[in-house]
Amino acid sequence: MNGELNCRSCGAPLSVTFADLGSSPLSNSYIAADRARAMEPTYPLHAYVCERCFLVQLEAVQSREHIFSEYAYFSSYSDSWLAHSRNYAETAIDRLGLTKESLVVEAASNDGYLLQYFVDAGIPVVGVEPAANVAAVARGRGIVTENVFLGEATGGELRGRHGGADLVIANNVIAHVPDVHDFFGGLAALLAERGSLTVEFPHLMRLIEGVEFDTIYHEHFSYYSLHSLEGVLEAHELAAYDVEELSTHGGSLRVWIGHEGAFQESAAIGDFRRRERDFGITSIDVYRAFPAKVAARKRRVLRFLLDAAEQNKSVAGYGAPAKGNTLLNYCGVGTDLLQYTVDRNPAKVGTLLPGSRVPVFETSRYKETKPDYILILPWNLRDEVVAQNAFVRDWGGRFVAAMPEFDIF
Repeated sequence: MNGELNCRSCGAPLSVTFADLGSSPLSNSYIAADRARAMEPTYPLHAYVCERCFLVQLEAVQSREHIFSEYAYFSSYSDSWLAHSRNYAETAIDRLGLTKESLVVEAASNDGYLLQYFVDAGIPVVGVEPAANVAAVARGRGIVTENVFLGEATGGELRGRHGGADLVIANNVIAHVPDVHDFFGGLAALLAERGSLTVEFPHLMRLIEGVEFDTIYHEHFSYYSLHSLEGVLEAHELAAYDVEELSTHGGSLRVWIGHEGAFQESAAIGDFRRRERDFGITSIDVYRAFPAKVAARKRRVLRFLLDAAEQNKSVAGYGAPAKGNTLLNYCGVGTDLLQYTVDRNPAKVGTLLPGSRVPVFETSRYKETKPDYILILPWNLRDEVVAQNAFVRDWGGRFVAAMPEFDIF
């Protein structure tokens, strides 16, 4: 590190490495084919853990404006993610008794993938999406969308224009926020006195258990446990009142939050705090042991790819997700070991993956080349990917997932 790096939650100095994944380009900086020979910037991909609050975090190597003002990720290209979102909307409407008199606000609302289900139920919504290209798609679908970064000031402005929200949603966004206190100040400003805030995020405990190091990339500034989240909430007079475990993203939490004193805390909160403590989420030794596990998983991935090459077996990828780019760049994989990948997102088709320069094709490419193995880069969508591409087995093709356990099937 150059100079002292401090925790973005509690301000304590950071010195303990959680995972050092070398140097890598921004994981969503896909390369146009006509720029295949151009240089690209790389940045240290080094995660630290705070010894005081146990928030795992990266140094911010680029501004949020640089990373998120134009964005390549569109949530609506995953069928299973849409099903998850529909289920969440139905659950929230029923649990909170939302009606046409209610207001739902989502931070990082992307292309309207989630808010569409509240609109279908006749419930007013406002999306807050900083990526102009993605916000435009949402507006085209009839979703009221504010094209701003959420912070304490913009949260107050939105509250003034739209009123307090009965439900504020911050699902799979808190990891992407470099200034956590400004962001949570914005969430608190949006929230009505008896409103509920829900956050969903990949659970740090599950990341450690599954050695899911590929979920670490520059766009994810922070990696939360319930313990570290509650430290942030307390600073904004917010309190968690319920928690659920989800299977998404390799294991996530959904935390229900209100203003302090607004809701009775569920038994699940206390139980989950104990589970995290028993796991060792507040023990620095758990974090110090992680780098060796990461290195071992890297060797396993490379052993498979090298063996396949030695046996003249072809390997193609499925998907072009950010996590896949972390995996390929940390392992030093290029087209010598992974010939190409495919993706359903037309914005990615025809590009090259950052760093590895692996080309991205349409899914029809499989039938043209008949690869022996399909390496599923978005392994969290494993079942969906296998179901959509079951025809690969017609020529004896097999699937491979590197996380949370290495598996050839």
